[in-house]
Amino acid sequence: MNQQESAKRNLLIMWFANFFVAGSMTMVMPFISLYIETFGDFSEKYVQHWSGLTFAITFVSAFLFSPIWGRIGDRYGRKKILIFSGLGMAFSIFLMGFVHSVWQLLLLRFFMGFFSGFIPMSQAFISTQTPKQIAGRVLGTLQTGSITGSLLGPMLGGILADSLGYSTTFKWTAISIFISALLVIATKEFVIEVKKGTKTHYSSKEVLNHIIRNPVLLTVLLISALVQIAHFSIQPILSLFVSNLHGPINVAFYSGIAFSAAGLGNLMMSRNWGKIADKYGYIKILVVLLFFAGIVYLPGAAVTNFWQLVIIRFALGVTIGGIIPVRIAYIRQEAPIAMQGEVLGYNTSLRFLGNIIGPMLGGFISGYYGFSAVFISTSALLIISGIILFVSMHRHPKLVKKTA
Repeated sequence: MNQQESAKRNLLIMWFANFFVAGSMTMVMPFISLYIETFGDFSEKYVQHWSGLTFAITFVSAFLFSPIWGRIGDRYGRKKILIFSGLGMAFSIFLMGFVHSVWQLLLLRFFMGFFSGFIPMSQAFISTQTPKQIAGRVLGTLQTGSITGSLLGPMLGGILADSLGYSTTFKWTAISIFISALLVIATKEFVIEVKKGTKTHYSSKEVLNHIIRNPVLLTVLLISALVQIAHFSIQPILSLFVSNLHGPINVAFYSGIAFSAAGLGNLMMSRNWGKIADKYGYIKILVVLLFFAGIVYLPGAAVTNFWQLVIIRFALGVTIGGIIPVRIAYIRQEAPIAMQGEVLGYNTSLRFLGNIIGPMLGGFISGYYGFSAVFISTSALLIISGIILFVSMHRHPKLVKKTA
């Protein structure tokens, strides 16, 4: 089997692995706040605040370890890390089905963070096997796996939670992630051929210098945090918002629909955005996507019924669906193969930083100013991100390539 055939086979396997991981993670995401409510008789503000903290705590440990995993992957290979990550997440989530207090849930979510990053690591795994000129399309295709899982996961999780209970849903989630770890075993790890004389190892200092010397690349990495702050500010409180709009009947299921609506829009456009960016340039398309996403999110502040929220979530998925594959394709273009894992590790770490801040910010804003304020602040952050990247693009035009 030649490298091209191996790359296609690896892409297919990792598509399904990402499908199971994303589907599993989103199975429990819609009802974390509802799960916390079962631990005692708490006020709505208490549940909102703790939902934000519990959701965010995973990303604290993930933020610290992502560059380390990226660097280890560059030196020793990513396949073993992917298997280790899958097994660690499965074990952590399985134990969550047995907790009886918010503190126990908080500690396990923190522990799970050490093993998080399966999907970003799989993107690095596939990226280093992909020619630059088709990186957007290939990474967009890979992302459809996680998107499809994210699309089905919340609805399936809602059905399981409503029918079998929250605890049982955590256990089924763990089994699904365990399957993902087993799938990775079937992949073949290799790196695309590079020119003779190309450097095969970089120190962390050299990697950081490479990033700093490219202001546009640095801006793209920093914006990763802002985008995640915006996108995740609504996640831990969405089920509470759905409950306010729709009522308490089958709230986990309807929360799953609201989560999945964004996944459907994402699925429809992710690969297409990658192809468009391959043709017209990654930075230009990123700027367009950031502005569109900010504009689309703003009407969420004025919704009065559940289906209006679903439409807005779908439109958000269409616009925001290309940001991750286009951003990673740009990093694939700008970072040498031998340092891509570590650069993507920093990107993942900054994304996790946004995941830490976003849920807590959303929880506190909704607790003090209401749900509408979260949509307004989210929209503002996305538009600000677009402005920052637009300015960087025009200040350093030589660093913005039209195509890969």
